[in-house]
Amino acid sequence: MPDLVPENVPDPAPSARHIAAAGDLALFVAQRGRQRFPTQLVAGEALHTHKGIVPHDDVIGRPWGSEVTSHMGERYVVLRPSMEELLVTTPRKTQIVFPKDVGYILLKLSITPGTRVIEAGSGSGALTTALATYVSPGGQVYSYEMKDRHQQVARKNIERLGLSAAVTFHLHDVKDGFHEREVDALFLDMREPEDFLPQAWEALAPGGFLGTLVPTINQVIAIAAGLSRLPFADIEIAEILLRQFRPGPARIRPDDRLTAHTGYLLFARRQMAPPSPAAEAEPAADAVTGADDLASENPPQDEEDLSLAASSDGTDSLD
Repeated sequence: MPDLVPENVPDPAPSARHIAAAGDLALFVAQRGRQRFPTQLVAGEALHTHKGIVPHDDVIGRPWGSEVTSHMGERYVVLRPSMEELLVTTPRKTQIVFPKDVGYILLKLSITPGTRVIEAGSGSGALTTALATYVSPGGQVYSYEMKDRHQQVARKNIERLGLSAAVTFHLHDVKDGFHEREVDALFLDMREPEDFLPQAWEALAPGGFLGTLVPTINQVIAIAAGLSRLPFADIEIAEILLRQFRPGPARIRPDDRLTAHTGYLLFARRQMAPPSPAAEAEPAADAVTGADDLASENPPQDEEDLSLAASSDGTDSLD
């Protein structure tokens, strides 16, 4: 295959935002084997791998996409991490929501700049990271967690990415309800989300988006039953499967491993509360028709009319 890069045509000088700087998160991708090493660039420090050492100073000040070499001759391309790479490399103490599910969650909850969204279950902060990124600027993530040790991990991950201003953390048991009201969206990432549907309904704005993720069909059934007993509409149940391929041009084929079942996703929209039974039973004053009104609309019939009515069934009409 011919080389498609024109000869003797230098890359244009990149702008400052495309230059790696101290403090940036960088992703070192090995040219062979495709191992990935995320690290924060610090002047004077180095990346240590099983295939050699790469000083951070070899990267700082160079454009993203540059190639560097370890002291053992291993070549790495240095890239700014994508959102997907940030999520899968999140330091964690708990299971995270996988990127293949996060993308669909963001779409179904309609997460855009300015959105106010509650996350019940901070975990290690992977979903928090995605939510905080996409509600900015102008939006806010309210992240609830019961276990302080988990939330401390999430806080550190959010601080590491410079997203703290977009996240409000609550150490709080949501069985007692959420502090916020009329939020645009709410996601339940908890062990038994079906127990917290009433609290979610109270916190959501009319028409607001509800989502949850659970690993088993038993939980799906419990949540679907709970949603049917509350004012929720447009219920959806889904599972996302992702199959990746090996990119070698001469041997393109499916990867040996498949990111298959990670959980079932459920979504719904908040309805307005139905009127109370008492209100439904009491008709409006102008709709009440009294006995006197019925009598005036249907005056008593005389004897001739009654006799004709009696024969209208045809039994006496043949005489």
